[in-house]
Amino acid sequence: MSGGRTAYREDVDPAGLEGAVAGLLRDGWRLALVAGHDDGDGFRVVYSFLRPVGQRRELVVRLPHDRPHLPSLAGLSYPAGRFERELRDLFGIEPIGHPMPRRLVRHGHWPSGWHPMRRDAGPMPDLAPDVGSYPFVHVQGDGVYEIPVGPIHAGIIEPGHFRFSVVGETILRMKARLWFVHRGMERLFEGRTPDEAIELAERVSGDTAVGHTVALVQAVEEALGIEVSPAVAARRAVLLELERLYNHVADLGMIANDVGFGIAHIHTQRLREKLLRHNAAVTGHRLLRGGVGVGSAQWATEPDLALVAEVAAEVAEIVALTLDHSVVLDRFTGTAVLPAELARNLGTLGYVARASGLTVDARADHPQVALGPGFTPVTQEGGDVLARYAVRASEFAASAALLPLLTELAAVGGEGPVGAMGLGGERTAYGRPDGEGSGPAAGLGVVEAWRGTLCHRVELGPDGRLTRVKIVDPSFFNWPALPVALADTIVPDFPLANKSFNQSYAGNDL
Repeated sequence: MSGGRTAYREDVDPAGLEGAVAGLLRDGWRLALVAGHDDGDGFRVVYSFLRPVGQRRELVVRLPHDRPHLPSLAGLSYPAGRFERELRDLFGIEPIGHPMPRRLVRHGHWPSGWHPMRRDAGPMPDLAPDVGSYPFVHVQGDGVYEIPVGPIHAGIIEPGHFRFSVVGETILRMKARLWFVHRGMERLFEGRTPDEAIELAERVSGDTAVGHTVALVQAVEEALGIEVSPAVAARRAVLLELERLYNHVADLGMIANDVGFGIAHIHTQRLREKLLRHNAAVTGHRLLRGGVGVGSAQWATEPDLALVAEVAAEVAEIVALTLDHSVVLDRFTGTAVLPAELARNLGTLGYVARASGLTVDARADHPQVALGPGFTPVTQEGGDVLARYAVRASEFAASAALLPLLTELAAVGGEGPVGAMGLGGERTAYGRPDGEGSGPAAGLGVVEAWRGTLCHRVELGPDGRLTRVKIVDPSFFNWPALPVALADTIVPDFPLANKSFNQSYAGNDL
């Protein structure tokens, strides 16, 4: 992490939190992450904000153990309200004045008063049945009925429950209930060395192994004062684009398959397999695990740019054939519209945001590699399935076009970290760019993964081991937008709309 982008933090009294956050939001800052900490003698809540280009701020609120109350920020920021509900579930920190303070992460069978991220949480308690405890909103009226879907689905996707209130075929309201696979992932990082933590980061969400690992090591490097060479940053960027390619091509086919255009699905799956085999040649793993380390990035072989160009040409042909089909185009157009204002208010990220006209992309907003003046985020204005499909298709082409530049940058400069400090060595003070401040060694990693911007925030103890890792996958921001987009969509188009969003259950249900 280059010195010009060092984050800084400031302590804020709970009474002044709302005013401080309101001022940052007015000035164009985005709330990217909220991390709770149990420091033994009290709680600490860290609010991390981002603003282009490369700017970061952190507000820190300290709370007593016996009365951990915070003023709710839900009225200022929808994402803040969800982070607060997560804090309440995992730490028992109460958001005073929250308009919807019910559970978010913990289902009804989790005991009241047990908060798994507290130091005194103890072993996992016995869980009770969770029957009819979730307060779904019942929509009433002539001809209105409910359709429950999941949590177990007729495929290999992870569990999630969708409750539809429908009149005729039109969806009036849909509620998504997630967190069926909450794994305690953040707790599993604690006590590991950064190198030992990489295997966990690669498995936060399997299809985003590179994105989560790069975010983790960036955060560790910032905490330890490691500045990686341009070649290492470029190698990581190559792996991120390769990850974007194999995921986007799969979704381009599956979105078409959901309207019965199976020929596109067959050919994109063939191309996905070709890219997965190419991934295995580059890092030794089909999902690109093993290529990223603290202060390093390595390949087994250089990317095959000719193969990527060949696949990109085929994808362009498949996209053209798909959009030339009148029935496909009709099903895509105007389906599951997410207007720009709602996308912005919900804090959406990645291709979901860009398909609604928002130019949010960490490759431009928080760059690790200079992509040149020619790089601009791909956007569409429609906010519908067609727009999300078109953004994916254009991003595939853009990634393929970026790879020659990134591969060339990866071949220039040093192999390892610049001015690296050992994991047990002296650390620079984390805080303001002038080096003032105290507290644990901490760092923030910000990466444009294939679904969107994801963040890892880490803290390290004196022995160089991780004491806290907070993870925010873009799916945490994007899942709430799906029910909004589904209003007035017909039930048969739910699979199509859902696939156009394609959010991660595992990345959300940490």
